[in-house]
Amino acid sequence: MKYWFNYFLRLIVKFALHLFYHKIVVDGKKHIPKDKAVIIVSNHQNALIDPLMIATHTRLEPHFLTRASAFRNPFFAKLLDYIRMIPIYRVRDGVKNMEKNQETFDKSIHVLLGKGSMLIFGEGSHSTLRNLRPLKKGFARIAFQTLEKNPDLDLVILPVGINYSNHFHSGSKVRISFGEYIEAKMHYPNFDSLIKTTHQALEKLVVNIPDENYENLLHQLIDHKVDLTSKIAVDQFIEAKQPQNKLSKPTYLRNKLMKLFHLPLYWTWLRISNKIKDATFIATFKFIIGLVGLPAWYFTLILASIALGHKDWAFTYLLLAVIFLLTNKNPQK
Repeated sequence: MKYWFNYFLRLIVKFALHLFYHKIVVDGKKHIPKDKAVIIVSNHQNALIDPLMIATHTRLEPHFLTRASAFRNPFFAKLLDYIRMIPIYRVRDGVKNMEKNQETFDKSIHVLLGKGSMLIFGEGSHSTLRNLRPLKKGFARIAFQTLEKNPDLDLVILPVGINYSNHFHSGSKVRISFGEYIEAKMHYPNFDSLIKTTHQALEKLVVNIPDENYENLLHQLIDHKVDLTSKIAVDQFIEAKQPQNKLSKPTYLRNKLMKLFHLPLYWTWLRISNKIKDATFIATFKFIIGLVGLPAWYFTLILASIALGHKDWAFTYLLLAVIFLLTNKNPQK
């Protein structure tokens, strides 16, 4: 029952993600290992969207390490456990709670010993800045504790880079890049070696805009329509170091019309948006509103057309709403 629930949930979420984003590109699928214990290590730029992207675009069906604060409500704690999420405690959760992380590590090790997969965001926190931050020790600790239990286990680290053309808006582009996996045993028991090698692998996958002159470079990239999801394109533009003609920005009438035809959902977002303190969660809340509200809105239109007897009008309205949803495209930012 639990397997089938997760299976159908992944299908629904994957379909919804492809509606929410204009384009999702997956590179390096050939690097996804088979019949191995896998620790997926990824950068983290977009709250809940990041794990959903990886979970729905691999066949690995990973368990996730999730911040412990999400488990405070008993009902949500059971729900999160049901969809393969495991709490991880941070210093802000209290020094005493940090001791509970050993239980988290034990659960993760149990998953890996059964040749399952774990998804860990190696930076330890999220940020919308387009660069890779230093990696924390957690994933290496789990890897080596697992190898202590079973030194012969075929355990690998799979680096994954996720890059967004726009972190905040629907209709944008996402690129998921899988790198070549790393044999954990080759670095055991040297933590620094495994962390450094994994960081170097992620650097090849994650777009990097230097901290120095960051905002200016970002605006130049946007003005010249450089694909912000492509590390190669961004690196080539930055390394060129030559003036280029500024391109005109298109108007996004389709996006405005999409909002008009989905007015109840847009109003819901406007009411919620002011309460979001962490900008990294903007896309997450928008996606959830769409995931829940879109079927309800379309179903309401169908019922209204039957009850009012204006089927032709309602069907036309519904058709236009779907068209503008599917053609929604947002600028980079």
